[in-house]
Amino acid sequence: MIVIDLQKGIVGLPTAHPAQEITGRSAALARAFRHRGFPVVLVNVAGGAPGRTDLRHDFDPPADWVDLIPELEQRPNDHIVTKLRWGAFHETGLDEHLKDLGVTQVVLCGIATSIGVESTARQAHELGYNVVLVEDAMTDLDAEEHAHSVKKIFPRLGEVSSTAEVLKAAKAA
Repeated sequence: MIVIDLQKGIVGLPTAHPAQEITGRSAALARAFRHRGFPVVLVNVAGGAPGRTDLRHDFDPPADWVDLIPELEQRPNDHIVTKLRWGAFHETGLDEHLKDLGVTQVVLCGIATSIGVESTARQAHELGYNVVLVEDAMTDLDAEEHAHSVKKIFPRLGEVSSTAEVLKAAKAA
């Protein structure tokens, strides 16, 4: 399970679906995965990719902006990824970590659907993972972008599922 950018600075932004619901479902998924002994990866973002200077803004986040939210109940065995790009695989060692564990399938949730979640899903797909996207455990800053990712992009990358379906499958595994 890979939880994308459920950190204080992101969860505090206005989102299309209530962030509290997304964090609650994501936390329930993380608890279930830990209970079954499945790996949990908690991702935060601490910067952006170099590139177009016209898109850069002076951004001076508060000190706790990258802190993972307490609702995730971070555990010592959780793998933490701090990324500097949209996707969680680029230059983070995440692929090697998962391969060392024998992981072949990833389950994704978090904020923002069309940015961090979609970028990570694309990278996971390209790396050969079976990808499951938990639609009701993610949201975006824009409702149309969320819907576009879920309806148009995600079915090309993997299986779109719900929290209830993933919890049921995790319990049966």
